[in-house]
Amino acid sequence: MLLLSVSSVMNTVLAVILAILILLAMITVHEFGHYTAGKLLKFKINEFAIGFGPKLFKRTSKKTGEAFSVRILPLGGFCAFDGEEGEAEHPDSFNNKAPWKRIIVLVSGPLMNYLLALLLIIISLLSFGQMLFKVGAVAPAEGVYAEYSLSENDLITNVDGKGIYLTTDLMTALNGKREGESVSVTVLRGGEKHKIEVKLRADCDFENSAETSKLWRALGIGIVEGENANYWAVGVESHRFGFFETIGRSFVYSFKIAGTIFKVLGELLTGHLGLSAMGGPVTTIKLTSEIASQSVQNFFEIAAYIGVNLAVFNLLPIPALDGSKVIFCLIEWIFRKPVPRKVEAIIHAVGFFFILGFAVLVDLLQFMHC
Repeated sequence: MLLLSVSSVMNTVLAVILAILILLAMITVHEFGHYTAGKLLKFKINEFAIGFGPKLFKRTSKKTGEAFSVRILPLGGFCAFDGEEGEAEHPDSFNNKAPWKRIIVLVSGPLMNYLLALLLIIISLLSFGQMLFKVGAVAPAEGVYAEYSLSENDLITNVDGKGIYLTTDLMTALNGKREGESVSVTVLRGGEKHKIEVKLRADCDFENSAETSKLWRALGIGIVEGENANYWAVGVESHRFGFFETIGRSFVYSFKIAGTIFKVLGELLTGHLGLSAMGGPVTTIKLTSEIASQSVQNFFEIAAYIGVNLAVFNLLPIPALDGSKVIFCLIEWIFRKPVPRKVEAIIHAVGFFFILGFAVLVDLLQFMHC
């Protein structure tokens, strides 16, 4: 028992380290995007750092004066441009460059996140195949509901002509449809495509993306009795498509992930989804460690998901994020006069503490719901 306990603790620790490394890699790539664009556009860069806190390692270029450092806390990183937070005399300082050049530098971070995520998706889909929803069991039914139904082991690829990648895709395709309506579902059975008609067994009025029970009930998915609780008999199974189809599906998949992020944000703003459905850094590390440690395919999937999340989130016009800084550059570009640097700095500082407080709050809510 003691050996099992030690092994379990070690596995948990390794999974958490793996999750932290994924986050660190994504943030480092983000900052490297800023750095690369800055170098190409001849911005003056003071330091590129991996991690936060006290320095473990630092090297300064004698030619450019740029410093490269590795710091003790592996939960982020930064690319420090000269004069980014205010006025500076050097002509190549951040705020002395043309607004359009600053916009390119700001957007390059999220762009690098997206490109890496896309690459990971392509590698995953080519190597392991795309994860498709698999019907584990079908709920008992009579009459037309039994005749027009999914079958056990069906892999769902399309609903009413719409490609299915995530549960939100199923919800979007079915939302607003009523019990008894027919939907066209394309499935893989024994490796062959079949287009079937399915009679919905419940109304499909989804208030938010968390209402998966209503979704599976409508599709006639069965319920399996577990030791501690019952669960819906639906899972996932990988299927390989052709090379060119896989490349196309990779792009679509990345866009679907981005769309889901906007959908969840919209549900939060409209009150259809509570804050308890969100997660801060601690929750993210916990979920990432659980998923990434299950398989190599899951590792690629969750890393790609985090990459797209970082890309989208950083482009939002929230103070302290790249998207907000782009807005300030656009204002300066259009009106030929910048917002006072001190005012902008205060706005970004307030935004930073707001984001930090929000992250702590949602993590606390997750802890309270455990």
